[in-house]
Amino acid sequence: MANVTFYRDEALPFLEAKHCQGSDLAYQKHFHEEYSIGLIRRGETQAWCDGLNWRVEAGRMISFPPLMMHACQPAEEADWTYDMLFVKPEWKDRLELPHIDRLNIPFLLENVKNEVCGKLLANVVRSLSRSDSPLEKETALIELVRALVSKNAFDLEHETFGEKEQKYVKAVKAYIHAHYRERITLEQLEQEIGISRFHLIRMFKKSTHLPPHAYQNLLRVNHAKAALKGKKPIADIALDAGYYDQSHFAKAFARIVGTTPHQYSVSV
Repeated sequence: MANVTFYRDEALPFLEAKHCQGSDLAYQKHFHEEYSIGLIRRGETQAWCDGLNWRVEAGRMISFPPLMMHACQPAEEADWTYDMLFVKPEWKDRLELPHIDRLNIPFLLENVKNEVCGKLLANVVRSLSRSDSPLEKETALIELVRALVSKNAFDLEHETFGEKEQKYVKAVKAYIHAHYRERITLEQLEQEIGISRFHLIRMFKKSTHLPPHAYQNLLRVNHAKAALKGKKPIADIALDAGYYDQSHFAKAFARIVGTTPHQYSVSV
């Protein structure tokens, strides 16, 4: 029997992830209303797409645009495991991302771009499967899509920003400082600042060397450090800082402070 798991976040209704494992997961001809972006983790499959047959081995990425007919037949006795993202097209239309229409072409990635994009897709699935913030989940998705539609899948590191861009970054910082304990979304930032979420992330990361969700997490951890000095219960501090999962809070805290919240609290 196949093992199929779906991951969703109600704050991100445009995105769904699917993790599948099993040798009996054959799919007859069908299409999706969303963009379908997948990574074969183990095994291999024969993929039929709009009249063409593709052999898709472990480690390869494949994508189908909305409404394109396709089918998949895994190799016999193969331990076929794959991850798939489904992204609603209306989300893509709001990105203002250069070359975004390249997603309308089905692809089978190869070489370095396949490796880079495979890691980015894994980041999205991993983030959706955990208690990460909506900000972190959507940022991971944007980084993946940006790599998919670019020519070389690498960030543009030589862009410079002027006074207008720095003003946007300052406004993003101010909003995060005022709402860091809340579940901030890129849609909220986009509406508040007045620029697309793609440009917002790009400018913020270039200026601060961190994406917005990582900046928000630093504020949460600093808030927690101050609260831990007051000997409040760790579970209450985690919730007050904006973490909905104490385990997630402990891991985030340790990555920045170098110790667990409990060890920090007994040493102050």
